[in-house]
Amino acid sequence: MKILAMDTSNVTLSVAVLDSEQLLAMQTTNIKRNHSKQLMPIISQTLAEAGMALNEIDRIVVAKGPGSYTGLRIAVTTAKTLALTLNAELVGVSSLEMLVPNAPQNGLVVPFFDARNGNVFAGIYEKNGEQVVNVLADQHISFEKLLAKINELGRPVYFVSSQFEQFQTMVENTLVVVAEHSGKLNSLPNAHALGILGLQKTELENVYTFVPAYLRVTEAERNWKEKHPNDENKESYVRQIN
Repeated sequence: MKILAMDTSNVTLSVAVLDSEQLLAMQTTNIKRNHSKQLMPIISQTLAEAGMALNEIDRIVVAKGPGSYTGLRIAVTTAKTLALTLNAELVGVSSLEMLVPNAPQNGLVVPFFDARNGNVFAGIYEKNGEQVVNVLADQHISFEKLLAKINELGRPVYFVSSQFEQFQTMVENTLVVVAEHSGKLNSLPNAHALGILGLQKTELENVYTFVPAYLRVTEAERNWKEKHPNDENKESYVRQIN
C-alpha cells in the first residue's frame, strides 16, 4: 500500500511517502512558518524524491489533533481534498499517538503538548514494539491532574514532549513513580511514524464528515455559546463551519 502521511498540527511540518512500512522519502521542518503555503510544495518535493506520482497514492494519513487550530485545519483540509480527488483512503491519527514511537522502550508513554495556563494536551499509551494502545484518552487537562492520573496507574512512565523542561520540576516533586523523558530532538513528530500508525488502522474516515480533534473549544465557539446561551442545537460551532 502506498501512503502519503502529513502533519502540520504544531510548529513541525512533516511529510512522508511510504510503501507499506518502508519509508521512501520524508521531509521535516521545525521552523515556524506559514504551513498553508509550504505544505503542498513539500508534498510535491517528497513525492518526487520517492519517485512516485500523486495518483499512485492508496491511503492518506493525517495527524488529526490535538494541536494548533490553524495547523490542524491546514493538514486536515489538504488530506480531505486529496483523498476526495484521488479516491484514496483517508485515515486520521492522533497527533499525540504519533509521538509514542519516539520512546525508545516499551511500557507506558505520555506524550503531551503545552496548552498554556498550566494545561496540556496529553494522553497515556501502552507501547509494545510497533503496537500502540491508548490507556488514557487524549484530553485537554491540567498538568497537575495528569500527574495524579499517572500516580494512580502506579507504573513507570516515559514522557515525550519538546516542552518537558517547563514541567520538569512539577514532575520531580509530584510523581511517585519512575519517570524518564526524551530530549527535545527526540520529541519531534515525524511523518514516517505517522504513516506506519496509519497503515495499522482499519477504521477509515468519512471524507465529508471528518474534522480535526481540537479537544477544546475555539475562541469562535466560546463566543458563539456566549451569544447563544439558550441554543438547543448541540452540534458544535466548529463542526458547523467545517
